[in-house]
Amino acid sequence: MLTPTFSIYKSSELLPKEWDSIAASTIFLQSNYLKVLEISAPKNMTCHFIGVFKNQELVGVALSQFIDLNKVSSYGERDSNIKTAARKFVFKNFCSHVLFIGNNMLTGQNAFAHSNAISSTEMMQVLLQAAKALENQFKGEGTKVHLTVFKDFEANEATVLSKVLPDYYQFSTQPNMVFDIPKEWETEDDYIKALSKKYRDQFKRARKKQVEIQKRKLPLEEIQQRRKEIYSLYETVAQNAPFNTFMLTENHFETLKENLKDNFLFYGYFLNEKLIGFNTLIKNGSAMDTYFLGYDLSIQKEKMLYLNMLYDMVAYSIKKQFETIVFARTALEIKSSVGAKPVAMKGFIKHHFFAVNKCIGTIFKYLEPKTEWQERNPFKD
Repeated sequence: MLTPTFSIYKSSELLPKEWDSIAASTIFLQSNYLKVLEISAPKNMTCHFIGVFKNQELVGVALSQFIDLNKVSSYGERDSNIKTAARKFVFKNFCSHVLFIGNNMLTGQNAFAHSNAISSTEMMQVLLQAAKALENQFKGEGTKVHLTVFKDFEANEATVLSKVLPDYYQFSTQPNMVFDIPKEWETEDDYIKALSKKYRDQFKRARKKQVEIQKRKLPLEEIQQRRKEIYSLYETVAQNAPFNTFMLTENHFETLKENLKDNFLFYGYFLNEKLIGFNTLIKNGSAMDTYFLGYDLSIQKEKMLYLNMLYDMVAYSIKKQFETIVFARTALEIKSSVGAKPVAMKGFIKHHFFAVNKCIGTIFKYLEPKTEWQERNPFKD
């Protein structure tokens, strides 16, 4: 049997016609989504699409993202000034050029998909070769890749893949918060009935706070018209995050709507006809993936806006009979308070300077902000 081969594509227009059938398991590897990255990826990000072949037949697809952290104005401002300054210095001097095999804009295994004609182990072996080819390509263009990262994998898959990546450091970051919706639930009332008294009271209190707020789905035209308002709300939340490696472009949400159509949902929240917040959702087969959001900080706390957004996401997903809601990382405690459970995620990282790679575990633990949080269980025992 011939050894699997790979091809690297810069444009979604060049992808083999079988691409989407191989990528059927996740919308985030399908051509319509990849076109969004091509048109409106963050300015410090360069994307490539990798096709894996056996006997000239496409058997696997993957995504790579190269990120230049020198082009990020803020890595997150929530830590102390000393910590922020130290992290900024280390990143800019030693870790500013990062090649991801996977999607750094999402949480979960969105790195690759493949048919039964190739195993995950074989797939990773080919992707390791593709990563080296990309490293050489960037080097030829005058850019040295400092770090190569494979992300995100659940524990069982990580154990298998670790054998292919013996010289990579295996790391854990914040978990993916996932809500598994019981099959018997049909409406939001089923969710409310399942809550314990404490969390049912929290639900009622939050809903009471948002009585004056109007929520509605925005069509493409309005997303385009409100581009600057939307971006300002997104930027407010992003800059208050503990850690950023990119900032979305102003046209990102409208590009998603243009390409994903009904699979991308944009909800605006209005107070006295003024846009004060928004959230976005992406339908991904039987899973509902929560995406980026934004809100006015001066109103968020008083109106419990973020919590109400989470409840809205739960209600919609139950109504539309999705099996899971992927809430991703960040705000772990509040997400667990509405019912999401943590799923541990693993990644693999390698620094291309040998001396630095030897102590990459220590460096990584310093650079990755540690989050202390308490898991909640909102449901009756």
